[in-house]
Amino acid sequence: MGWDMSRWSGLPASLDQRMRQLVVQLRRLKDHSGLSLAALAARTPYSKSSWERYLNGKKLPPAGAVEALARLCGADVTRLLALHEVAAQTWRAGRPAPEARPPVPVVQPATPVQPVPRIAPVPPDPQNSRSGPPPRAAGGEAPLPAVHTVPGRPGRQVPLGPLVLGALAVLVVVLPVLRPWQDQLAAGRGTGAAMAGRALGAAPEFTSRPGETFDCRVRRQGGALYAGHSRTGSTVLGGGAEGWDVVEAQCLLRRHGYDPGVVDGLVGGRTLRAVKRLQAGSGLPTDGIVGPGTWKALRR
Repeated sequence: MGWDMSRWSGLPASLDQRMRQLVVQLRRLKDHSGLSLAALAARTPYSKSSWERYLNGKKLPPAGAVEALARLCGADVTRLLALHEVAAQTWRAGRPAPEARPPVPVVQPATPVQPVPRIAPVPPDPQNSRSGPPPRAAGGEAPLPAVHTVPGRPGRQVPLGPLVLGALAVLVVVLPVLRPWQDQLAAGRGTGAAMAGRALGAAPEFTSRPGETFDCRVRRQGGALYAGHSRTGSTVLGGGAEGWDVVEAQCLLRRHGYDPGVVDGLVGGRTLRAVKRLQAGSGLPTDGIVGPGTWKALRR
């Protein structure tokens, strides 16, 4: 029995062929089920507007949506998830890079800058001078004395040499300490930068690039396991979720012996299957969604 696809709007011409195949399969399953978009929203965790975007190629459907629709229609879940993984790779590879912000123009002041008035040089005191008067520059003008006048103390002058040397000594000590911290925040990647950002109250923004993976350094703190990317115990992660919480869950899944695939911060088919195996081994509902109960099992 065939399906009538004529009532569907045409897919974007720029859509990759593998993504197009996934959308066509989802449309056929939806037509075969006889369910409306509102009915799909009522029977799955995804809204009506989300299903409209998935089925028209406007947005990559998460693996959880593909699995939910396949189970509703009695289709081959493994085959559709494999097709989704291939489509997800091409979708992420085709996303354009964020546009660079244009430089802020420098506004020139309307009032012309007045020249700095010359300060008359202070003649040296021949009684306190051990090496004679300071050498004169070309043109016969004497150099300015390297002294600083103390405010509120007329006539009280302090040589600038010790002040400059003291400031340089502070910079020599402080800069090597700040440099590694600045490098970690500028990189915006991995455990060091994530924890440094959280120590300041704001974690670096999560971004994922094709083929990028993250390190797992799992340690036990206060009786619980942490991989250094997130300390959450309640964030809900479903199919298609991404972020530092996903990196944390993938690291902990690997620590417990459930292979989530590459640790890329994206919930794909392999990560969903690893979560279900953990849930089955912990006596939890095997829905593939990481919630408070699953986080508790991951932190053990």
